[in-house]
Amino acid sequence: MSENNEQRNVSQQDYDRMLRQLNIANDNRRNMDRQLRVAGERNQKLVNALTKTKNEMEHLRLALSQDVAPPLNSALVISVQDGAITYQDLAEGKTPAEVEEHLDVLLGGRLVRITASPLLSLSKVKPGMTVLLNENTQAVLSLGFEGYGDVVTIREVLDTEHVVVDMPNQLKAVARISGALDADTLTTGDSVTYDSRLQMVTSLVPSTDAQELVLEEVPDITYSNIGGLSSQIALMRDAVELPFLHPEVYREHELTPPKGILLYGPPGNGKTLIAKAVANSLATRAAELSGKSKKTGYFLNIKGPELLDKYVGETERQIRDIFSAAREKAQAGNPVVVFFDEMESLFRTRGTGRSSDVETTIVPQLLAEIDGVESLDNVIVIGATNREDMIDPAVLRPGRLDVKIRINRPDRKGATEIFALYLTEGLPINDEEVTRAGSKQAAIETMIETVVEALFSADPKNRYIRVNLENGVSRWLTRGDFLSGAVVRNIVDHAKKQAIKSFLAGRAKGITTQHLLEAARVEFEDQVEVPQISEIEDVLSTLNVRQRVINVAPAKAVSEV
Repeated sequence: MSENNEQRNVSQQDYDRMLRQLNIANDNRRNMDRQLRVAGERNQKLVNALTKTKNEMEHLRLALSQDVAPPLNSALVISVQDGAITYQDLAEGKTPAEVEEHLDVLLGGRLVRITASPLLSLSKVKPGMTVLLNENTQAVLSLGFEGYGDVVTIREVLDTEHVVVDMPNQLKAVARISGALDADTLTTGDSVTYDSRLQMVTSLVPSTDAQELVLEEVPDITYSNIGGLSSQIALMRDAVELPFLHPEVYREHELTPPKGILLYGPPGNGKTLIAKAVANSLATRAAELSGKSKKTGYFLNIKGPELLDKYVGETERQIRDIFSAAREKAQAGNPVVVFFDEMESLFRTRGTGRSSDVETTIVPQLLAEIDGVESLDNVIVIGATNREDMIDPAVLRPGRLDVKIRINRPDRKGATEIFALYLTEGLPINDEEVTRAGSKQAAIETMIETVVEALFSADPKNRYIRVNLENGVSRWLTRGDFLSGAVVRNIVDHAKKQAIKSFLAGRAKGITTQHLLEAARVEFEDQVEVPQISEIEDVLSTLNVRQRVINVAPAKAVSEV
């Protein structure tokens, strides 16, 4: 009986405990329902607020977009102020117009200080840009930079915002630097556009063709690539390499290194090749003396006609650019060769011009630049011409182009050397030629000897033109008298083409002696025009014939008569 009562008592206790837990759970559920209801109300308020904000932003966007609709004024930005006023500024008596965000612009020829619309971030606006203004004179849109204006030359970089420039009227001016340029990258001699409205340099002008030539590093041409000019090469090495590589010895002997060298003579005989080989040799020897593994030098190949410009003063400016850049490279210890090809076209005798007298200003400009090379041991000027008689005497006097080397046409030995440069063992030589000579090299030597003999032979078949002189004497000139390095190369190239055509036609492969002989005949006999009188007189002078030529006739025409 007592056990049943105890069970009922325990059960009553459990029941009361469970009832209390149920009441607590009901209270928690009611609290959660209340919290959910409050959260839902808050969420609804937030949705309403976001919707209202979205609508307001849309209205604001539409309102702002109307500010960018035409018509709009434009202004040029001079400076940008990006900041906010502080208590310190107020204490110092500054006004918001001085400190707050603003733009100083040029508007209608007047300097105006304006604000920027929220549509335009001042961080993206730089001096020199063009901005559009709304009816409230607020900057609303940037159109970027304009790269227009006069081309001027930077004389000096003053600071991060200002430079001194040489104006076209020969005056100097202090100019602002546009946000499109970095003052650290600007150097003396750079060409830039100048906006006179802002008194600001706005963009960098690409280098002229003359300036870009400075970037042409030393050519990969050596003296071994030149044939038939051993004596001229020796003269060049004595005139150029000795004073450059041993300047202290020259000073000790009170000798002045030559500033310039003139290579003259008939065309196609290696004047340009010699100049390139000089540049290569100087760079190589300089690298050896300094212990550098890489040779560094510069070769400026200036073709005279390319510098001539129809605008007054432009050719002179390019000549100044050339020598300015050459001096800059030379100051770093690099040898610089300034090579003027076709020199007579630029620096002809003053007063001989037919349509204009441009040489009256071009020649003095060259003389001034050459005279300015005296303090630089690393710059050498080399000129090449076919008509040295047309060059102004002031250019050729001692102290300027004071070393003159004549590049003659090749003789038999020289022609043999040149042929050997183009006919090498790497070419396919006909098997019969090789078998007959005993080896490929012997075959090539035999072929060269045969074609050279044919070109210089006194045989009537080798006659090229007949020259009638003023003393009444007629003289025959042979094909060998008009040989040049360029002609030799043409002969070899034509022989190669004949060998290819012969092989494609089903015959034996390789170059033969007959191919070379036929190529030599074609090179001379199939020409429509005979050489010019000046060229013929140059050939006669090498033969010690000083008579003036009256007329000439090709051998083919004489034989037909």
